[in-house]
Amino acid sequence: MIYLDNAATSFPKPPAVAKAMLHYIQKVGASINRGVYAPAQEAGMTALLLRESLCRLFGHDSPAHCVLTPGNTMGLNMILRGWLREGSHCLVSAVEHNAVMRPLGDLAGQGVTFDRIPCDGTGRLDPEEIRKRIRANTRLVLLAHGSNVSGVVQDAAAVGQICREYGIPFALDAAQTAGHWEICFKEWGLSALSVPGHKGLMGPGGIGALLLSPEFAAGLTPIISGGTGSVSDLEVQPSYMPDRFESGTPNLPGIYGFQAAAEFVEETGAAVLKEHETALTARLLEQLRDIPQIRLAGPWELAGRTGVVSIDFLSVDNAAAASRLEQEYGILTRCGLHCAPAAHRTLGTFPQGTVRISPGWFTTPEEMDAAAAAVAAIARG
Repeated sequence: MIYLDNAATSFPKPPAVAKAMLHYIQKVGASINRGVYAPAQEAGMTALLLRESLCRLFGHDSPAHCVLTPGNTMGLNMILRGWLREGSHCLVSAVEHNAVMRPLGDLAGQGVTFDRIPCDGTGRLDPEEIRKRIRANTRLVLLAHGSNVSGVVQDAAAVGQICREYGIPFALDAAQTAGHWEICFKEWGLSALSVPGHKGLMGPGGIGALLLSPEFAAGLTPIISGGTGSVSDLEVQPSYMPDRFESGTPNLPGIYGFQAAAEFVEETGAAVLKEHETALTARLLEQLRDIPQIRLAGPWELAGRTGVVSIDFLSVDNAAAASRLEQEYGILTRCGLHCAPAAHRTLGTFPQGTVRISPGWFTTPEEMDAAAAAVAAIARG
């Protein structure tokens, strides 16, 4: 089996991830904020270490403002539903994931409006296009840092500068870049950064993080309330961080695994992880260029793109091609619209979608060669 669907979920994980999760399940078992005995204290310390690791990785300086979430989709919902009000206007790109577009669709029925910043044929936006769409009631700019369809990485620093000029909060969805691309929370002027644990950060599923500026956190309304294990004498949500946004029993096996993964990423280095991804992507794209029966949905250039490579087969149905890649070659890819129909409309691949190849840290050059050869064989019939 050749696993090339890391844009959906990285696999395999670093061995330390499973080891840490098993340690929690077999040796700890306690929750955080619910006891003062030793196992509960260890669990609490592990959660703190995770927050500190994520702050170091993303240029944030307040672990208390690193909220642990059930995943990136929840983090994005917390931003959108907790910040936008009736009469608010939001700006998003034309290549956003449904984790952004579906909440905005819900909020549109509650008096929230939004505009899509246009992107070119590869999915890249011109930050100056943002200025043309800012209104008096624009309350938020939210962008996917990297496209899960074309692999394009937006110029977040330039967008942050524009948002600073107008005093508009800037939120970044780093689902496709966290762990293997540099992200500078403070330098880029971010108000919120949402990341999943299970993609480039190589942690388990069902956990993520939402990093917030103190100013944004103060004005953000929790969309879930409940027990936090703190100030239990009061029937109102705690006002301090991170308890304000962490109701309910946390995913402790996930926290242990996420911490081990974050530690692995820190020790390896985001720059090293990116270099590996870029080398694999270059190797694949070089071989795909010689196949006239396919179209690339995204840029051929390596600058400003991740390892997400989307292929539109011109001579065979994409779903059939993906099935053959698995059945005949043992290559696992992702076919379809990738929960991002807006991106496919921008790229001209709607409604047929694409076959997406996405390598990860454990992918080898030989596996890239095998994928390219299989794509060529299927495309040429």
